[in-house]
Amino acid sequence: MDIYQKAEEQIVEKQKIVDFDIKEFTIELLINKYLTGIESDDNDIFIPTYQRNFVWDIDRQSKFIESVLLGLPIPYIFSADTEGRLEIVDGSQRLRTLVAFFSNNLILKNLEILTSLNGFRYGDLIKSRQRKFLNSTIRMIALSDKSDEDVRFMMFERINTGSAILKDMEKRKGIFGGKFMDFVYNDCSKHPLFIRNTKFTERLEKRGEPQELIIRFFAYSDNYKLVKTGVNDFLNEFVDSKNKSFDKVRYNQEFDNMLKFVDKYFPDGFIKSKNSNKTPRVRFDAISVGVNLALRENPKLKPTDLSWLNSKTFNDLITKGGQNAPTAIKDRIEYVYNKLING
Repeated sequence: MDIYQKAEEQIVEKQKIVDFDIKEFTIELLINKYLTGIESDDNDIFIPTYQRNFVWDIDRQSKFIESVLLGLPIPYIFSADTEGRLEIVDGSQRLRTLVAFFSNNLILKNLEILTSLNGFRYGDLIKSRQRKFLNSTIRMIALSDKSDEDVRFMMFERINTGSAILKDMEKRKGIFGGKFMDFVYNDCSKHPLFIRNTKFTERLEKRGEPQELIIRFFAYSDNYKLVKTGVNDFLNEFVDSKNKSFDKVRYNQEFDNMLKFVDKYFPDGFIKSKNSNKTPRVRFDAISVGVNLALRENPKLKPTDLSWLNSKTFNDLITKGGQNAPTAIKDRIEYVYNKLING
């Protein structure tokens, strides 16, 4: 077999796993399928929990509505078949903007073309324009349930290339829905002690930084020695695995115990100082995982000396370059663990 025939066979083989339909909805039907059953989590088109943070500001929402009113082409919404329902993979902000405008919760502002509509809600449009708006169509690409997680990941990454650059956590939450991600978002990130001992800017909150730290905590606590190359691949594989099965009781208990320990003994929690407005990932990794591993060995642990928190050695471990290198991850976690266990 020559290389050309081999290349052709590979194309044919890989095409088989990408199975999708192109659907076309009026805005009215799209909104209806999203809102009907939303309270009981039984709507035909749904946005998973981990995608429900709004990132678009009012200006961007207004510009999107302006584009719809002008009849400009609207990018496809991407979804995946999940037990007969359509889970939004990319396009949740467009859908929520349509719902916000239709519900009169969005007041248009800073429009550059339809300037006379600044200050308008949906209800301010004349009836014929309202009907035209609702009859406008949006196209959707829906991956069938024959397409696996790898195809969803590939699709999500590629449709976002060239648009606003997504952080790794945003890609992760857009692809790996499931019970573990729900646990991270609905339980862990709302833990009062986690909130009290961390700080995030509004932008980082919306980008999913708190949840990223929590995922790193669980992944490193279980497998930090298995990080071989890229951290993102390691975390993606971990989340994918735990969405299929994880010990929620154990994870919840370890997370809670770790937070209680940090809250009791670490004056500034995971924050470098009271004046800081963010929680460095590497500092959180080192402290949270180091504490968790130490508590696994000695549940009744009481630290005798925490002066190392302000030492040059610890500072170097969490500020030097190459923080995602396997050796750097191992060194900072084990430094905290050894200081707590051995004093």
